[in-house]
Amino acid sequence: MCGIIGILGKNEVAPQLVESLRRLEYRGYDSAGIATLNHNGLDRRRATGKLVNLSDLLVHEPLAGKAGIGHTRWATHGAATLANAHPHMHGRVAVVHNGIIENFRSLREELEADGHTPESQTDTEVIALLTSRNLMQGMPPTQAAFAALDRLEGAFALAFLFEDEPDLMIGARIGSPLAIGHGDGEMFFGSDAIALAPLTERVTYLEDGDRAVLTRTSVEIYNRAGQRANRSMTQVASSATRIEKSGYRHFMAKEIAEQPAVLADVISHYVRDNAIHMPDADFSAVDRLTLVACGTAHYACHVAKYWFEQIARLPVDIDIASEFRYREPPLSEKSWAVFVSQSGETADTLAALRYAKDKVARTVAVVNVATSSIARDADLALPIMAGVEVGVASTKAFSCQLVVLLMMALKAGQDRGILTDAQINENLADLEKLPSLMNQAMTVAAPISKISENLAEAEDILFLGRGPMYPMALEGALKLKEISYIHAEAYAAGELKHGPIALIDAHVPVIVLAPKDTLFDKTVSNMQEVMARHGKVLLISDAAGVAEAGHDTWATLTLPTVSALLAPVLYAVPVQLLAYHTAVAKGTDVDQPRNLAKSVTVE
Repeated sequence: MCGIIGILGKNEVAPQLVESLRRLEYRGYDSAGIATLNHNGLDRRRATGKLVNLSDLLVHEPLAGKAGIGHTRWATHGAATLANAHPHMHGRVAVVHNGIIENFRSLREELEADGHTPESQTDTEVIALLTSRNLMQGMPPTQAAFAALDRLEGAFALAFLFEDEPDLMIGARIGSPLAIGHGDGEMFFGSDAIALAPLTERVTYLEDGDRAVLTRTSVEIYNRAGQRANRSMTQVASSATRIEKSGYRHFMAKEIAEQPAVLADVISHYVRDNAIHMPDADFSAVDRLTLVACGTAHYACHVAKYWFEQIARLPVDIDIASEFRYREPPLSEKSWAVFVSQSGETADTLAALRYAKDKVARTVAVVNVATSSIARDADLALPIMAGVEVGVASTKAFSCQLVVLLMMALKAGQDRGILTDAQINENLADLEKLPSLMNQAMTVAAPISKISENLAEAEDILFLGRGPMYPMALEGALKLKEISYIHAEAYAAGELKHGPIALIDAHVPVIVLAPKDTLFDKTVSNMQEVMARHGKVLLISDAAGVAEAGHDTWATLTLPTVSALLAPVLYAVPVQLLAYHTAVAKGTDVDQPRNLAKSVTVE
């Protein structure tokens, strides 16, 4: 979602602000802007659309100053217009904001009645107006900002810059992430370590409710209670924040190709001496699991439900994070709640974790960012080791989530006495082969590229699967929608005849995920029902499955033979490549699809 950068620097900050914003593009945005403090006071430049539009504007209308804030905006309140773009300025203050101010309407009415007229439709502007009014009433900048913060309800990360205060910047966070970067005679705010990477490797992550007062040589942090707080400094390795395409046309293509390597990393992290190494995870007394996530991570949870219930005989509930706490689910004191998030900052998932925390025996975070809010708030954090993922459509993070959840299921089966040591050894041996199989699966990219030229002409596409292939069908449909903008739906294959079969005709491609497993014959029967109605079937299976059922289909894709347990991970490759190549054929923005954000930090 929105990205924030703030710099109290030694040199002109405008180029540094733009470079840091460029590193935040992966979060998703529809406008961008910067404000600096110079001899003329506060000044700003804003542009709608891509960051290059702001860069072009700065060529013709440069901004001087050694202190500044910048922002990439993903529209919530108000359309993506110049007036709604950040930073927002009023009087002697400029503000950038990530999040949603829930009580902005009442604050706006109060400010308007007091003669302070907003210039935008945003919720953010009330923060600037409140602070400006406080300054006009004689409050010093820090007091003015803190008094404004006291009036806000909702989630936010904020950075304030003040006229006549070249060595002061204030930041605050509730819900949305914000970090401090430490330089030599320089200080920084950033939404994440990636934004701060060109500036520093020394980072302090603010806790929820923290407020920070920066000068070029000092940091004061106050907690939610207003008390001085000490937050540890983290040294962030440059490799952890590197953003490069490495010769690939898109980040998504690179991240799909990285999957064999990152899966090898995550497997080696958790499997040592032919045993699963999760010393803080003992499932022997757990009576139920609740898996909570959003989007792609939610589909990873769907797959994991099959694994936990079949391997460990452990009952599992799955919840969409945005719905979880509102339905007030009854939670057992012996149960665990597992929260899955790539960024570890997903607002709905974080709120769900906090709802469950005192109602279950343990909360577990399955996350890609070990320093994230969800990782820090959970009782146990299990990293997925995917590395930086820039493409908005999750690929390698999804595969790594699946593998970590599978190893949790195997560990649960072992702890609960369901799996013998021999069975664990057999499954781990299969798991060790997975990176090689993923590498072999990448060879379907060439035929998929040709198939996708045809898919790009479709208006509607269906995905079918059974068992764990059903959530993989859901994931395939989501990927296609996300980046190609083609309407796609997924169904459990057995449900086809209960309504969706009415959609079948010669113009609707149907993608069937069907490895040669115990459910293969039933899935093929459903596929035959599609073909009998002139449906255009793409069958994705292994060599045995294609040989048995590939006749008369429109097209087939052959994957390596894999154990039924690991099939969902392997079959992520073709559904990702189908979405990618279809999007390329349509000419859409693969890495930054319209209307989407990588890290969803608002509810």
